[in-house]
Amino acid sequence: MSETPEVVVCGEAMSLLLAEPGVPLEHATTFRRSIAGAESNVAAGLARLGHRTRWLGRVGDDPAGRAVLAKLRSDGIDTSYAVVDSSAHTGMLVRDSHPARAIDVQYYRAGSAASRMTPEEVGLEALAGARLLHVTGITPMLSESTRAATERLFDLAVEAGALVSFDPNIRLKVGPAERWREVVGPLMGRADLVLTGEDELELLCPEETPEAAVERMLAAGARAVVIKHRDKSAGCHTAEGACRQSAFTVPVADPVGAGDAFAAGFLAGWLAELPPRRALEQGAATAALVVQCANDTDGLPDRAGLERALLSFTQDTEAVNR
Repeated sequence: MSETPEVVVCGEAMSLLLAEPGVPLEHATTFRRSIAGAESNVAAGLARLGHRTRWLGRVGDDPAGRAVLAKLRSDGIDTSYAVVDSSAHTGMLVRDSHPARAIDVQYYRAGSAASRMTPEEVGLEALAGARLLHVTGITPMLSESTRAATERLFDLAVEAGALVSFDPNIRLKVGPAERWREVVGPLMGRADLVLTGEDELELLCPEETPEAAVERMLAAGARAVVIKHRDKSAGCHTAEGACRQSAFTVPVADPVGAGDAFAAGFLAGWLAELPPRRALEQGAATAALVVQCANDTDGLPDRAGLERALLSFTQDTEAVNR
């Protein structure tokens, strides 16, 4: 029997083919295989920081699906509620990697196993005992059945006594802005913890200022609204007030995965009942470690690594672990 999780995440995990660093996708001939997925990235980050984490989702009965599950398990993530679909494939993402120019991302997810998740596949037992459910806007945008399953998860989290953490994670290749407003806007309004980009908030709430949108969500019951700003700083707004954290200055190898890493660090701080300012600091440090590596998860730290990084970033201590 699997352990009771602290955190449950639900979403699409895909096979990732990452081109050799610096080479545009159309000219790349060498690729490194790993896995990608906003929710699985957050799950890996939380698991490495010592939190018992469970992943809910679907993969195909294919080599890519088996690789996804093996990688999740290697990070200590519970996959006992994962569904393996013998009639659909595991989604795939192919991208290049550049520190200073636009990254080209191609998705091959139409008809994937993940897009076939249904409300009947998610039950209260999967969330029993959890303190937190984390989802993003990508999952409900994949299909009508995944939308219904996500809405059911929100209901089940309330029944289980778990807080809901929600990141819109807007990807316009998945659907137009109007569709994101229709599907994701209402879910964001139901979350206990909102982690959104400044640009995402403007897209989802075009008829009000970001400040008004934050006030509305707090009045509706959100415990915290975190906004990732265009200048790479992040602000946390609660009923008690607001605080802001600048990004730590590091050499960037690949910016993809920074938002998921930030979410993992912040949520770990929230689970540890740190003050919002400290949770933001953890999020910024985790993101700074991830962007120095050329994929979404290699830079995710364990607890000791995060503490060393925080000392280095905030107290100008020696960075070498001797």
